[in-house]
Amino acid sequence: MYILETQNLTHIYKGNINALNNISFVAPHNTRIAVIGPNGAGKSTLFKHFNGILKPTSGKVLVRRETITKKNLKEVRKIVGLVFQNPDDQIFSPTVEQDVAFGPVNLGLNEDVVRQRVHEALKTVGLLDYRTRVPHHLSGGEKKRVAIAGIIAMEPEVLVLDEPTAGLDPQGVREITHFIKKFSETCGMTVIFSTHHLSLTAELADYIYVMNKGEFVAEGTVEQVFTQADLLTSVRLEVPVLPKLISSLRDRGVDIEMGYTYEEAETSFLKAFGKS
Repeated sequence: MYILETQNLTHIYKGNINALNNISFVAPHNTRIAVIGPNGAGKSTLFKHFNGILKPTSGKVLVRRETITKKNLKEVRKIVGLVFQNPDDQIFSPTVEQDVAFGPVNLGLNEDVVRQRVHEALKTVGLLDYRTRVPHHLSGGEKKRVAIAGIIAMEPEVLVLDEPTAGLDPQGVREITHFIKKFSETCGMTVIFSTHHLSLTAELADYIYVMNKGEFVAEGTVEQVFTQADLLTSVRLEVPVLPKLISSLRDRGVDIEMGYTYEEAETSFLKAFGKS
């Protein structure tokens, strides 16, 4: 059973702007799914349908096989948590602790449970010592971690991250990567994310959807998607540097296995050049 899916989802904004066209998407339990594509492809619009922020023009969004409606919207948002691309759109409380507590409080949880969830969420994202800080005085990466903590404190089954690494320095990207791995591996969450860092996609994703102009133009595993270099180029994306380099070496007659992450590429190079 899929925890989340869309069936022939279409969304048309005012002015007859077709942002999504007949999108069918599935997310199994405990998987990491990347949605990649150029700016304006429709990724953020799609994500806002996953927990009912937007209503489809046509088609359906289902959570646990139930179509999202006004009646079950509160329950849906317990199951599917969305972290916006810009954390300033999500953070508004005077302190980090209050901001993270906002979601659990609105779930009607008692004070002790809220306190415990806030503690665990801040611990997970490495911000326990920041609980009394003013969120808007934090760095971009720290704000993103606060926004993520606010969602995971609600203990959703699906965590949706819209461009979680946008605007972050390399250290911030590494931290977010670590958190995504941790959520899926230790908490059993399904994690759905969009990113322009395709090397991050190769490292994290179990499955990839490639999106352009409101439609899926390809989908598959990392290998299935990243071997379609011409397709990625056609939608203004590039194969990450490591598989691109290995492909070039193979074209020149070097007997080397393909690798998509740093660890895979390192192993391939060591084998190819007799160092293992």
